[in-house]
Amino acid sequence: MENISPKMQNQLAMLQQLQQQLQTVAAQKTQYEMAIREARRAEEELKDVPEDAEIFVNVGTVMVQQKKPKVVASLAEKLETLELRVKSLEKQEKAMQARFEQLSTEIKGSLDRKKPTVPTAE
Repeated sequence: MENISPKMQNQLAMLQQLQQQLQTVAAQKTQYEMAIREARRAEEELKDVPEDAEIFVNVGTVMVQQKKPKVVASLAEKLETLELRVKSLEKQEKAMQARFEQLSTEIKGSLDRKKPTVPTAE
């Protein structure tokens, strides 16, 4: 195999790094989306609970009793924060994907220019 130029080596390393970053962002996004689903499910369950009911909430390794309005407000705030994080990660993912595709195209173009032309037998 031909020696790869330092520029090409750098581009390949950047491409690999971008791929790893994309995987990390996708994993984070999946975790946040799962947390959103759980919070929405909790909201749905709370709709059937009386307003004056005491609800138990996990705080670390301890369960704490709280009033329903406080729990509902806390869930709404948590959902808002999680949704903002997902949107931020989606923007990041989109920008990284565009850069990945651009860099991939550059590398393919460079490799195509280096390939020797093979005469076709007709």
